Formats: sequence, C-alpha cells, structure tokens
Amino acid sequence: MKRRTALHSLAAGAAVLAAPALRAQDQAPVTILVGAASSMDFTARLLADHLRESLGRPVIVVSKLGAGGRVALNELKRSAPDGRTLMFSTSSPFAIYPHIYTRLDYDPIADFTPIAGVSLFDVGLATGPMTQAGDLKELVGWAKGQAAGTVYGAAPGAGSSSHFVGIALAQATGLPLKPVHYKDSGVGILDVVSGRLPMLITGTSPLATQHKAGKLKLVAVSGEKRSPLVPDVPTFKEQGFDVVIENSAALYGPAKLPRDMVERLHAGVTAMLAKQEALEKMAGQGMAPLPMSGVQLSAWLANERRRYEHLAKASGYVPETL
Repeated sequence: MKRRTALHSLAAGAAVLAAPALRAQDQAPVTILVGAASSMDFTARLLADHLRESLGRPVIVVSKLGAGGRVALNELKRSAPDGRTLMFSTSSPFAIYPHIYTRLDYDPIADFTPIAGVSLFDVGLATGPMTQAGDLKELVGWAKGQAAGTVYGAAPGAGSSSHFVGIALAQATGLPLKPVHYKDSGVGILDVVSGRLPMLITGTSPLATQHKAGKLKLVAVSGEKRSPLVPDVPTFKEQGFDVVIENSAALYGPAKLPRDMVERLHAGVTAMLAKQEALEKMAGQGMAPLPMSGVQLSAWLANERRRYEHLAKASGYVPETL
C-alpha cells in the first residue's frame, strides 16, 4: 500500500509540474510568415489580429521576403507541425512554380498543409508617358509598332500571377512581350511613371492609387469582374482579350499538421470573413473573401496547377533552373 501511495503521489506531482508547461505551450506565440509585401502583408496582419482573438494566444507576422516567397516557404517546410509556424501565401508557389522551374527544393503538395482560403485578388496592367496610351487597345497598337519587341514589368517577379498575365496577353495578341522582373511593385511603378518602362503588371491596389492620382494609366484588370478599387477600369475580357487570371491568398501550415489544429485555425479564419469590418478592410486592398476549407483549397490548387501547366506549355515557356 505504501508503494502504491508513493506512486500515486509521484503521478500527482508530475501532473502538477506538467500543467504549467502545457499551459505555456498553449500560450506560445504563433508566427505567420509572409513572403510578399504590400497588400499581402496588410491582410496577414488583419488575419493575425482575428486569430489572436479566436485562439487566445499571441499571433505575430514576420516578413521573409525573397525568391518569390520561397525563403518563407522553406522556413515553413522545416517547421514542426505544432501550429506555431504558419504562412500566409499566394497560390503561386503551389500552382505556378512547378511549371516554371526545372527543380524545386520543396514538394508543393507533400510538404505543406492547406488550412483555409482567405482572399482572392486580381492584377492590373498600367502604362505611362513612354506610350501615351489611353486604353488597352492603344497600348497593344503601340507595342505592335515596336520593331525590337516590347518589355513589361512583372511584380513580384518570375512565376507570379503578374508574370503569367503577361504570358497570356502575349498569346492573346501575338506580341513578343518580354518580362522584366521586379521584387516589389514600388520600383516598377517609379519606372512607369518616369517613362523608363512602357508597361507594368502588378497588384491592382498599388496601381489604383497612382491611377487615381493621374500619375499612370491603369488600362485593364485581370479578374472576371471589375475591381471595386477602380470601377472605371475594364477587364481584359471586356476589351476583347482572353485573359482572366486571379490569385488566391491563403493560410498554410507545415506537413502533417493535426486535423484538430487545422479545424481550429479554419474556424478562426471563417469568423474573420464573417465580420463586415474585416471585409471592408480587405476590399480596400483589392481583396475579395475566399472562404475555403483546407480540403476545398487543395482541390482549388490542383485545378490551378493544371491551368498553369497548360498556359506554360502553350506559351512555349522554358522552365528556369533555380
């Protein structure tokens, strides 16, 4: 009996010691990595604010720019599946990169856990004093008159949806468009405004500000519908060009993230997307809500991979070596 009592005492003592450790683990900060700047960073911080409330623990956003988001993605890949490290990312690393690089240092399916869709956004095509074009047809006409071909800026760079809008436009017009890749939209916008670059394709949100200020001309947006940020700007499709490309922003975790953790995080995202205030802030960045579960997001990415594979092959795009 004394031995049994001693064992019970030891077990009780261990439980008492373990309880603070478990509570500390529950309160450990959650880090959301972001591999792109501008509106992605803004939306990630909005998401962090709402997850902090729903999870009851600190949630911080850490910017890890570089290599088109692959710097952040590889950090996520190396992370333990404990919910402490997540990533807010566009679909490009999962849907586009497999078709533009000959070798990736990650598996876009096996190395990650899709958690929840958050937002959907388009990109815009802008021009400036170099072309003096007032609309897309005038811009295309100007480009056709350039004997040496025409370059376009793509931000955030190779493999982005901006890059593929340029590829799709080249297919639709027969123009030999050549991309110049920018890490972020800021420098590209300066180059268009100053007349050093004929056209730039990047997120609609940063272009909208300069368009409204009259510093550049936003001539088309890539979505199915016009952007609420610039309702005066028609889509490519409205203007007779078969270009419709939208990108997603979603929450991802490392591989083998426990299902209950995925469900809890998805519930937090769903709660945010049900709040009008959050939706209005997202709309201000050109983001529309994309309420998807992890399973739905996986299916959406699979469909996007097939679409971009077809587009890349049809364009004759030659994959690059990292």
